[in-house]
Amino acid sequence: MLRKSLVISMSLAFAVSLGAAGGETPSQAKLSAAAIVDKNVAARGGLQAWRAVQTMSMQGKLGAGGNRRATISVPIPERKSSRQALPTRPTEEVQLPFVMELKRPGKMRMELQFNGQTAIQVFDGANGWKLRPFLNRLVVEPYTTEEMKLSSMQADVDGYLIDYAAKGTQIELVGMEKVEDRDTYKLKLTMKNGQAIHDWIDAQTFLEAKIEGQPRRLDGVYHPVEVYYRDYRPVSGLQIAHLLETKVLQVARTAQGFRDPVVPSEKIIVEKVVVNPKLDENHFSKPELPVAPNAK
Repeated sequence: MLRKSLVISMSLAFAVSLGAAGGETPSQAKLSAAAIVDKNVAARGGLQAWRAVQTMSMQGKLGAGGNRRATISVPIPERKSSRQALPTRPTEEVQLPFVMELKRPGKMRMELQFNGQTAIQVFDGANGWKLRPFLNRLVVEPYTTEEMKLSSMQADVDGYLIDYAAKGTQIELVGMEKVEDRDTYKLKLTMKNGQAIHDWIDAQTFLEAKIEGQPRRLDGVYHPVEVYYRDYRPVSGLQIAHLLETKVLQVARTAQGFRDPVVPSEKIIVEKVVVNPKLDENHFSKPELPVAPNAK
């Protein structure tokens, strides 16, 4: 549901890796990938309940934690034996209020409040636009090629597993794996465009525990991304995660040859979810520039 959606983070975006451990019990080994998906759908509220969802709105706070990346030490040219740290960065994650609206098929609008300004990101199922006033970009810009690619692959209102066959997705069971000390089924999802991602289903609750996110480019190198789903709560008969945590995994070295520092995780806290709200179709059209109060 949440994926890379503000800057395509949630960027949310409501926004969003990865071994196969042995030790499967006989009952676990008997389950096929299709049976695991069926149990996941049932645990989330059932197929018919999700098919009845045409729109959804979410609001909460998006953690902007990218500026908390650990500093690294670099040599000082004049004194090669000495080392100094890069300037200290803020350690507190900034929580930015957001509102996200979703509508079938594949439509999304997200508004993010930052420094008294509203950033907007819209995808109408075929085209996307963004308004980023906090970057002093006071124009509505079209999505980049990469953003269009990501948006076209994002899940619909109901996620990747509901009606997966109708969506052209193939699913296979990779094996069992521990996620935060809990047994999970690791599934491989191959989309109709050929791209594959992994999804981890809790072996007891059958709710999603983790999903593989889109790799993030840092310091010239692409890093694997994991999105953890936590704090499931019932909303209109559906089970919906109210806390999503995105983790960017380390690589051995950056493009500059430095040891890769730890990237702090980013959290999305969902405070309110409304199922099937009445949404204005214009919300999913190209945004209009706000009119200044003193404009004539």
